[in-house]
Amino acid sequence: MAHEIVPAAEEILDQAFPVLDHGFVRLVDYCGGDQRIVQAARVSYGAGTKSYRQDRGLIHYLYRNLHTSPFEQVSLTFHAKMPIFVARQWVRHRTARLNEISGRYSVMKDEFYQPRGDVIAPQAQDNKQGRSAQGFSEEEQQEIQEALAREQGRSYQAYQDLLSQDVARELARINLPLSTYTEWYWQIDLHNLFHFLALRLDSHAQYEIRAYAEVLLDLTSRVCPLATEAFREHRLGGVRFSGSEFAALRALLDEAAVTPGQLQEAAGKVGLEGRDAERFVEKVQKGIMR
Repeated sequence: MAHEIVPAAEEILDQAFPVLDHGFVRLVDYCGGDQRIVQAARVSYGAGTKSYRQDRGLIHYLYRNLHTSPFEQVSLTFHAKMPIFVARQWVRHRTARLNEISGRYSVMKDEFYQPRGDVIAPQAQDNKQGRSAQGFSEEEQQEIQEALAREQGRSYQAYQDLLSQDVARELARINLPLSTYTEWYWQIDLHNLFHFLALRLDSHAQYEIRAYAEVLLDLTSRVCPLATEAFREHRLGGVRFSGSEFAALRALLDEAAVTPGQLQEAAGKVGLEGRDAERFVEKVQKGIMR
């Protein structure tokens, strides 16, 4: 298969999509798209299916059944700019290749993340690593923003003072705050990108990194719309049951004497038809996933 050109991806290539106050994400390159996935899957059994509908069905089948290697045939490269504390969460995903700007070689810019008032909140009482859904008053929000800005300004001025004294850049930078913006080029295959997005789009992820994940998901949909559709359907929009949880669900359905016909009817109410409806009934009745 020749190099795949995806028109929707070409339209937005190298465009900066803003995130937070000074950040952005740009898709700078991609290798492959939906067609690369289906061609990789078909290599084991020849030409196979070729229509758009069949391609869509194959991609959904692959993703639903965790056949991940065809998705690894697609890679995307992004240029992203984010606060350092977001970068440190982001880099926990070790399945990508990246190159980050270095404060040892470059003078860091006077750019710091300043959260909007509506995202400033107290520590959550039921979550040690998150913020409460209950925010501060507008007056309190403004006071907090001003305090953050003062400290950011002092830190950057101290940084500039050290540079003016000819202190090495690698030392002068060490007191800069986590709100300082950094940037990098980040390349990742589609399978691992979807895993990253599933975790960072979760409601428990920090707001700031979710903002980047939302833009990454949108850009990914331009490159691989069918694969992204499958990801939304089977990962973002789905849930998993443990063995005990599934047994409890089955016990509940048995107690209510739910019939296959009722399951089919319920499937139809949410738009599941044909084989999709049959698959739903099999999954609920027998725990079979196909």
